[in-house]
Amino acid sequence: MLAWPGPAPALAQGACQAPAPVCAARGAVFGVSSFDPLASAVRIGPDLLVTNRHVVADETRAGVILPDGSRVPAQVLSTGYAGDLILLRAAALGEGPVLDPGEAAPEGLLYTVGMDVERRGVRVYAPGRLLLPPAAGHPFARLHHAAHSQPGNSGGALVDGRGRLVGIVASGGEGRNEAIPVARIASLLAASGPGQAEESARIGAAYRACYKALDWAERTGRRLGNALAESLMRDCGESGNRQLFDLAAQALGEAGMLQSSRVVFEWALLQDPQAINSRIGLVVTLQIGGRYAESVPHVTWLLGVLPGDLEVLRMGLVAGRRGGAPELAERSLALIETHHPLVAPSARKFLRAPDPAQ
Repeated sequence: MLAWPGPAPALAQGACQAPAPVCAARGAVFGVSSFDPLASAVRIGPDLLVTNRHVVADETRAGVILPDGSRVPAQVLSTGYAGDLILLRAAALGEGPVLDPGEAAPEGLLYTVGMDVERRGVRVYAPGRLLLPPAAGHPFARLHHAAHSQPGNSGGALVDGRGRLVGIVASGGEGRNEAIPVARIASLLAASGPGQAEESARIGAAYRACYKALDWAERTGRRLGNALAESLMRDCGESGNRQLFDLAAQALGEAGMLQSSRVVFEWALLQDPQAINSRIGLVVTLQIGGRYAESVPHVTWLLGVLPGDLEVLRMGLVAGRRGGAPELAERSLALIETHHPLVAPSARKFLRAPDPAQ
């Protein structure tokens, strides 16, 4: 599920100050409650909504929160679709808009429209631009963007400046957020129906088991045993959800199980080679394990996408100096001097200091 430190930056207090079509898109987004106590869903038909699979796990019912705060029941439709999407049918939604589909453009702004946990209402958040389009040839690759998202937005709408639906908000953090491209909804519809009940239950059970293992891992911290590590790899792997791969890999890495962590991060990148957060996690795992040279190509790729990201630039300094890639270190230093001049003196000191091993 989505997790961000600190409060969300407000796009507006009170009335929506985004472009009118973006503000109007709020009419197609609802709060929902199921396995996740508060998330979002987007209307795609008179009585049909789409949300994330991780919002419902293996639940068969959900509650939909109407604009007046009242709730109506919804049925979770069985699906064999392996991505992080699922359908809800709610007969008592009433009339309302359905968003036109669109495609995210590099030059335009994108907006998250979703449930605000604190305000208990649907709102539009601060915009951001497309970071990377979905990787071609990877059916579960995601759209990577910088539009602000926060807890409660899972299953909400990512729209462009014309209010067109370009994706379903899924996960992310620290300005590197993700959405499932709107085109994937067609695959979801084709794979949904009563005949999918058994497979749907199997996938949903894997989600629940993965979240249980992640919860136990958080409680145990570095005392992660082999049985729990196996559960993280098995259950989170069977979910097919790349975000859960990342969370499992992080838990394994924090417990010092670096090889297992690396394996799971590599699963994530096989599913979506443009997954920025997965690649950052892999670099962290490699560098903690002293495998600096192996981190060099990953950091080089990340610098091409996020040349101003301080975390990535610090990784570049370390990978370059300790991984035998001085040109990467110098490039990272130059970018720090450009984007983070206050940090530049300490970066130069690190890069120019004598190597303790010499």
